[in-house]
Amino acid sequence: MNYKITLQYDGTRYDGWQKQGNTHNTIQEKLETILGKMCQTPIEVHGSGRTDAGVHALAQTANFHLEPGYDAADIMSCLNRYLPADIAVTDICEVPERFHSRLNAVRKTYRYRIHAGAVKNVFGRNYIYSIEEMPDAELMRQAAAHLVGEHDFKSFCSNRHMKKSTVRHLYEITINQYGPELSMEFSGNGFLYNMVRILAGTLLEAGLGHIAPDRMTDILSKQDRQAAGPTLPAQGLFLVKVDYG
Repeated sequence: MNYKITLQYDGTRYDGWQKQGNTHNTIQEKLETILGKMCQTPIEVHGSGRTDAGVHALAQTANFHLEPGYDAADIMSCLNRYLPADIAVTDICEVPERFHSRLNAVRKTYRYRIHAGAVKNVFGRNYIYSIEEMPDAELMRQAAAHLVGEHDFKSFCSNRHMKKSTVRHLYEITINQYGPELSMEFSGNGFLYNMVRILAGTLLEAGLGHIAPDRMTDILSKQDRQAAGPTLPAQGLFLVKVDYG
């Protein structure tokens, strides 16, 4: 049987989603360890994407295959009983055998949060990036308009040795300000390594007046990571949701 789960996690103390040879402190490994003990056999969990160390998720999705005989509610109960307090499964359902949480995803949405002010947001420090000056949201929107659509986003990828296509389609970029907080929301058919954090860093530079909004087209055309803005810290980034066709 193939099961899809939706989960949320605080990524502050984890080394990212994907299991790695040099650490056991990943979201994927926490899930696989519990499922493996429950089933008495190794279980592989496939996530919709790899969130980096320190990145959070409001609704990450993943799928895994189990032998028949397991009840979905019991699986969810077992996971939530033994998972750490900063990871929770919010939904589980049976899906077709060929469903794959990453390969079948058609749209992903990420949110980046910024707090502006001379006094830092102490209690939100693990979930928001603090800066002193509030950027101009309208300048950021003007810059974002040049990035929406299908483009080669090589300039917005930290993997300098990327061999696969760096063409992606950004469906929408939404920028909103709520008092001292500003949020940037990015929806697209897929994202490259560090792409959202670099997009956010580049738009922030535009909002602070360091980059003209119409320079986004030039940054895209150069296909050079050095042309874009900085990679913002991980703690301000959230995977909001994953949509399927």
